[in-house]
Amino acid sequence: MPVRLAAVLRQVGEIVLGKEREIRLACACLLARGHLLIEDLPGMGKTTLAQALARTLGLAFNRIQFTADLLPADIVGVSVWDRQENRFVFHSGPVFAQVVVADEINRATPKAQSALLEAMEERQVTVDGITRRLPEPFFVIATQNPQHQVGTFPLPESQLDRFLMRLSLGYPEASAERALLAGTERRTLLAQLSPLFDAASLITAQEEAARLFVAEALLDYVQALLAHSRSGPYGTGLSPRAGRGLVQAARAHAYLCGRAAVLPEDVQAVLPAVAGHRLHDPAGAQSGEELAAALLAAVPLP
Repeated sequence: MPVRLAAVLRQVGEIVLGKEREIRLACACLLARGHLLIEDLPGMGKTTLAQALARTLGLAFNRIQFTADLLPADIVGVSVWDRQENRFVFHSGPVFAQVVVADEINRATPKAQSALLEAMEERQVTVDGITRRLPEPFFVIATQNPQHQVGTFPLPESQLDRFLMRLSLGYPEASAERALLAGTERRTLLAQLSPLFDAASLITAQEEAARLFVAEALLDYVQALLAHSRSGPYGTGLSPRAGRGLVQAARAHAYLCGRAAVLPEDVQAVLPAVAGHRLHDPAGAQSGEELAAALLAAVPLP
């Protein structure tokens, strides 16, 4: 792993305390060119993690606060008539940034949520019949509250599938929480962060991670996981796109660990985050993360 990436992990870890695993997975998601969904209760540091990543990586970012009255034009932009030029002039929305922090995405209506679909999948938006490319690199880091909370609209499966990973931060450990209580306000620390990376370096790291060697036996293991997920208490199972994302995420995780080849441990490390929001117990007895753990236990290592 490049020294600068190790410094990125350390700096973000100084802001989001006691969450080294989640920070590493979030960085792996971005290295794999995926979008990240962070789901947890309010006040757990979801937005703090998203902003710390964007600032530390040196990327231009915009934050969109999703509310029930948010319109698609508030996200992608709108064309306004310019009387001096005698034509419509497009005013780009906040989605035109290298990192888009979609805060509390499930508080907006499905119509507003769907405005991100084309941007996340195609890395472009179409307004008034004109297609406009988004900056490179382009990431959506979305946060959402648990679905049982008042005023939330569940994300449909089609949009959930656009996110490579879903993470949950959870309550901090006692020592980390004590440091939070006694330390400086996180917003103040965020404002003091200095960029340790830049867009060109990140694209280079993405390309290097994508070239990591994956053995045939490891691909057999991934295929066995996909096949097993399509039977039993896993709902519809994992799609080929999910399998491709799993391989890419495992490559990124191996890259962060400084390896030149992907190991089964890399697949096991990222699978709960990659598969947790794609697996559904029809009976509702198990969560996606529990199903992912059961899937790993059921399929033997190569």
